[in-house]
Amino acid sequence: MADAEIEQAAGGLEQVARKWRLEDGPAPVHLWNPPVFREIGLRIDAEGRWFHEGGIITRPRMVKLFAALLRKDPQGHVLVTPAEKVAVEVEDAPFVVRDMRVEDGPEGRIFVLRTNLDEEAPAGPDHPLRFETAGREGVKPYVRVRGDLWALVSRALAVALAEAGEVREVEGRAMYGVASGGVFFPISPAEGLEGAP
Repeated sequence: MADAEIEQAAGGLEQVARKWRLEDGPAPVHLWNPPVFREIGLRIDAEGRWFHEGGIITRPRMVKLFAALLRKDPQGHVLVTPAEKVAVEVEDAPFVVRDMRVEDGPEGRIFVLRTNLDEEAPAGPDHPLRFETAGREGVKPYVRVRGDLWALVSRALAVALAEAGEVREVEGRAMYGVASGGVFFPISPAEGLEGAP
């Protein structure tokens, strides 16, 4: 489906995004509670790619504008405007971390994670890390980007995070985890890990 058709099917969401000047950041979607709810076949796959009715949305600017209207409600992910909510099916997380750098901060080392849509999340109190066990895939790390929207850390960067880990005592138990922005984020119990005390 052509991008113009996606715009039309999305009910002018791009025009709403322009009105709120979302090129500068996300909209105040937490303030909006519109009465209208629609489903138009929007989906974000595990790689962070956006689709409409099975066709990939190819314009990065449109994807960024849509992402600026994204929110997670108890019923699932939605694009929100003052007039309506549009359902978005999310396969894993709405964002994927593609880049990471390490900075020195007042609380020590900070891992600054950048998503596929160029949003930065410095891991710490405002952007916590969480680690989920995913069967054969092992442990999958996520970072909170904003609100209840999370980014999956790509496999290569997940390995780099794990290699930067350390053992600390958490509630009387030795835990292996990652420290960033003055916060320690446990990954797993340290017992049985190679090289752990």
